[in-house]
Amino acid sequence: MSALAVCRSPSVISTRLLTLPLLKLGRATIPAAVRRFSASAPLSREIAPTDAAHISEVRKTIADEFALIRDAYQAPKHPVVLAHGLLGFAELKLAGSYLPGIHYWRGIQEALTAQGVEVITASVPPSGSIEKRAAKLAQDIEAQAQGKSVNVVAHSMGGLDARYMISQLRPKGVDVKSLVTVGTPHHGSAFADYLIDELGPEYIPRVYNAWERVTGWEPGAFSQLTQKYMAEHFNPATPDDPNVQYFSYGAMVNGKPPLFSMFRISHKLIREREGPNDGLVSVESSQWGTYKGTLLGVNHLDLINWTNRIRSNLQKLMGHPPSFNAVAFYLGIGDMLAKEGL
Repeated sequence: MSALAVCRSPSVISTRLLTLPLLKLGRATIPAAVRRFSASAPLSREIAPTDAAHISEVRKTIADEFALIRDAYQAPKHPVVLAHGLLGFAELKLAGSYLPGIHYWRGIQEALTAQGVEVITASVPPSGSIEKRAAKLAQDIEAQAQGKSVNVVAHSMGGLDARYMISQLRPKGVDVKSLVTVGTPHHGSAFADYLIDELGPEYIPRVYNAWERVTGWEPGAFSQLTQKYMAEHFNPATPDDPNVQYFSYGAMVNGKPPLFSMFRISHKLIREREGPNDGLVSVESSQWGTYKGTLLGVNHLDLINWTNRIRSNLQKLMGHPPSFNAVAFYLGIGDMLAKEGL
């Protein structure tokens, strides 16, 4: 898989990315494991509630609070660690020093720094296990914080890495004051369960081997993102640290994702099995600690400023400017941390 394919969809288990290793398994295997990925295939016998009903069931909705960047924000007193999600990176260079690097946190680190926030970016194994990602997260924080207390702001799987680091690793050189998770599957994702179940125990080892050959990445993360693993293993073994403040945000897509959206299939499946979701993580699964609210009309990539620029420009031309600005959102998180005395 090319680096370009990664930079287009960080932290996303897209059907296109996950089915790539399956092509290495032979034609006989592919129909059994992949044919149900068709957008027209029935994913559940239950009829999903309307989006209006879903919204009414969601508590603490946030419609346009982060639509625009305010004139002023407070900066937290401790550095902010940005922890990326599945298949993520801190900076990706496609042509060495000839072209600017591509950042996972598009424009977010720069905006926080401009507001006087000390920012630390971590880079962990893209699809490694939570244990391995958490160990690397701890190393990065210890090396860059140099003894300072920190606030961790984590997207997607990065929140699980941070929880494990805080609860289980407890590195001596890392003092975490708060953890803010954004779109983190604290209770797993029905889409992960679906993929694992559809592949079955017979083919999973072959798929994992193919993944490692194609990408060069260890595939430990995928089975750990299921609802079963979270409920039976991770959450019972990973209690919160009473000395750390935990905050969380969720998001949900309004209506159906566009026809060619990478989230179209996963959103439908999760909506039918868990309810409102951002295309990969449900609102219910994203809640941990003090739940700050659900961002309306926001998908999993919008949360890190990977918004579809064409879609955004079309909305502006039609007189419907986007109601969410990721930069304003993270500046707001920093402001919130400052007001909490962190």
